[in-house]
Amino acid sequence: MLAKVFSCAVIALECAVVEVEVDISSAPNNFVIVGLPDKAVDEAKERVRLAIRNSDLEFPRTKVTVNLAPADIKKEGPAYDLPIALGILASHGQIELDPRGSFFVGELSLDGSLRHTNGVLPMAIFAKEAGYRQVVVPAVNAEEAAVVEGIEVIPATSLRSVVEHIQQPDKQIPVHAPTKVTPSAQDYLYGVDMAHIKGQEHVKRALEVAAAGAHNILMSGPPGSGKTLIAKALPTILPDMGEEEVLEVTKIYSVSGMLPVGNSLVRQRPFRGPHHSASAVALVGGGATVRPGEISLAHRGVLFLDEFPEFSRHVIEHLRQPMEDGVVTVSRAAGSVTYPARFMMVASQNPCPCGYLTDPGRECTCSGSQIARYNKKISGPILDRIDIHVEVPRVDFEKLTGTTTPESSSKVRARVNAARVIQKKRFADCSYHTNTEMSGRDMKHFCALDTESMALIKNAVEKLRLSARSYHRILKLSRTIADLEGSENIAKKHIAEALQYKFREG
Repeated sequence: MLAKVFSCAVIALECAVVEVEVDISSAPNNFVIVGLPDKAVDEAKERVRLAIRNSDLEFPRTKVTVNLAPADIKKEGPAYDLPIALGILASHGQIELDPRGSFFVGELSLDGSLRHTNGVLPMAIFAKEAGYRQVVVPAVNAEEAAVVEGIEVIPATSLRSVVEHIQQPDKQIPVHAPTKVTPSAQDYLYGVDMAHIKGQEHVKRALEVAAAGAHNILMSGPPGSGKTLIAKALPTILPDMGEEEVLEVTKIYSVSGMLPVGNSLVRQRPFRGPHHSASAVALVGGGATVRPGEISLAHRGVLFLDEFPEFSRHVIEHLRQPMEDGVVTVSRAAGSVTYPARFMMVASQNPCPCGYLTDPGRECTCSGSQIARYNKKISGPILDRIDIHVEVPRVDFEKLTGTTTPESSSKVRARVNAARVIQKKRFADCSYHTNTEMSGRDMKHFCALDTESMALIKNAVEKLRLSARSYHRILKLSRTIADLEGSENIAKKHIAEALQYKFREG
């Protein structure tokens, strides 16, 4: 008898229906899975066989053929265990299963219990969009799936509990969606605060500007000047994530299997700080089984690259396209997948190999050739994509031990939020919401300059020989500085401050 159960394949962050077709024939005992399964799916044969037996159910002693359709989509991971098991039981006549309107995912243990499964949130979103009435998921994933309104989520602890639900559907209580998707005050629990940073007022100002417009920033200074602490304080002043952003980020962490334990949503903006030995695949994504990289895990948050020149130049160059487009496309022989990568890059570096070139208190021991070779590790095109370049000097002892309490993150974040509200209204009819994403067409309207401002930026472009990209980034940065001030128009002082943050070779 042929049985059919509906499940789902996750491809990047998109999904496709998978029809799990099961047929039991009178041929000698055999278990075959077809339909382009990977190793994890092929190994489901033993998991399913023992899970059925250990759930006091009968596994057929004849030939079992499982087809995962459509056959041209590669099936990866153990999420098909549950629908395969249910298909076998239905085909064998042990349960009566009407697959219409129901959607099943879950990995089985040998004792029949259901384990945590990656990618449940995008699966639940897809199930609703595809018109399914309910999804049956492992109980540990239930709150994650229940974020999606308008669909019943059935939490299952074991194969036996799913069978009982099918036989008595009114006994199982669907999980209701959490009361909130957007963050609340208790979600902002960070180990650092802007109030912990002594001195460095100009650096904190640069950080505020960067946060207000989602601009990239590079900090350069001697060891111990506070670059890492400043970078870690950045998430504390970033604006609140909206519902759409929360779901975007959560989907990425769901398919990566990195959702925090006990949390169905990622409500805080991500902060990712990969080590400088990270490979290109770790940074941008890929691998034999394509997974999101660090730049996608930092989507809508911060990617912190400490010791920037110590990263392989080959690895850094992979950031060019994502920094410009906000997405990364990973191409393989079998096809291409695209992940979102709209991150703020925060990089830090020493001015030279020994670190003390710009420190007035210590003598640099590097030769001119060593310094030149060190600085050449970061290419011009990458530097051109960084809006803010700022020096981080050593903090004076008086400021370090002073009794004055610096401004807290909550006060700075209030100003950043106000600037982002202005941008959200400005770009209400656009597909983006921050100044750094502004298109060239919109810049003509939103970044109009008066005569004085135009003369200043023209002089800077000619004397500094700035590229067209640099010119546009200065305009965007000026727009952000004006937004922080609540100014409708970009003034000469806004252009002047933006020019101070521009990288100058030598």
